Amino acid sequence: MGIIIDVYKGLISGSGIAGFTDIRQVVMLVLACVLLYLGIAKKFEPLLLVGIAFGMLLTNLPGSQMYHPELWSGMEMDFARVLGEGGLLDLLYIGVKLGLYPALIFLGVGAMTDFGPMIANPSSLFMGAAAQGGIFAAFALAVVLGFPGNVAASIGIIGGADGPTAIWLTKILAPDYLGPIAIAAYSYMALIPMIQPPLMRLLTTEKERSVKMDQLRSVSKTEKIVFPVMVTIAVILLLPSVAPLLGCLMLGNLWKECGVAGRLADTAQNALMNIVTIFLGVSVGATAVYDRFLSVDTVKIILLGLLAFGFATACGLLFGKLMCAVTHGKVNPLIGSAGVSAVPMAARVSQLEGQKANPSNFLLMHAMGPNVAGVIGSAVAAGCLLQIFGA
Repeated sequence: MGIIIDVYKGLISGSGIAGFTDIRQVVMLVLACVLLYLGIAKKFEPLLLVGIAFGMLLTNLPGSQMYHPELWSGMEMDFARVLGEGGLLDLLYIGVKLGLYPALIFLGVGAMTDFGPMIANPSSLFMGAAAQGGIFAAFALAVVLGFPGNVAASIGIIGGADGPTAIWLTKILAPDYLGPIAIAAYSYMALIPMIQPPLMRLLTTEKERSVKMDQLRSVSKTEKIVFPVMVTIAVILLLPSVAPLLGCLMLGNLWKECGVAGRLADTAQNALMNIVTIFLGVSVGATAVYDRFLSVDTVKIILLGLLAFGFATACGLLFGKLMCAVTHGKVNPLIGSAGVSAVPMAARVSQLEGQKANPSNFLLMHAMGPNVAGVIGSAVAAGCLLQIFGA
């Protein structure tokens, strides 16, 4: 009888159940399930949020030994130790630490992006740039709240509405905050259809929202081929730190537009994008370990992320209003809100709000100009912050 009892005691003590020593572990498991619900049932950025949530689930289950935060506590990565002592998620996280996954995501984004609307209307580039004001507003607020400059920069980049860029910058400047920043970035990207419309109606008049815009000119194939090459040269000469993201974005776009690399463009935007998304989501979610994630700083980051999105939308709309005034009513200011780089969701929101004011309004292609400009703008903003705080 004593042997049987000892066997049961051994099974219990060796199980994960015995590893529940902190209520925060349970809280994280519940939070992971909530995020899974939002991703699956509500379709909030499901391709990444489901993976992130499941990574959170795995890393907070006692005894799983799949991710070891102590291996990543220093700024320098010890490959030998990670390979010898790390679990599955530690190995996958190497791609995040090296900046490989965000760059490959940008390669796929470039292969899916049409820069034609921005080339046809170069002024949309300025609206995309204006929307990046949310990044610097959130950065300033984070500094006021006591965050160090490097962490504040990583929080601010949430306002760019670009998850891969947020991950890329944070893994360099503030890796301990990667979990909450990534979750905030992707959660608010999914909530753009809820966050932006109230601000659109608040900051624009019915007359402005009903403005119909002229049809965009057609863009030649030559222009579309030259554009990624020229942008790569010009931007990287000015800001070398942004080369990994911008270079991959423009290479993917060049494959799409050149007409001789269709197979590569197809692979980048489909198979490669899907594989990298799997690895990126699960490994980023693994960083949300209970004793680091559940803190006052996380609450501040979530709130600052919301403010960053709000400021970015407001900055884009206000610049759109300026363009409307300068052009004597030829630009609908709603397209300025698409300057946040959530492609193409933000552009669709501009289209929907424009049609509510004027059913004959078709703003989607006009809004895609600032929208894809925002992708470039968020990468450039990240490069600026990295150049300042990455030394």
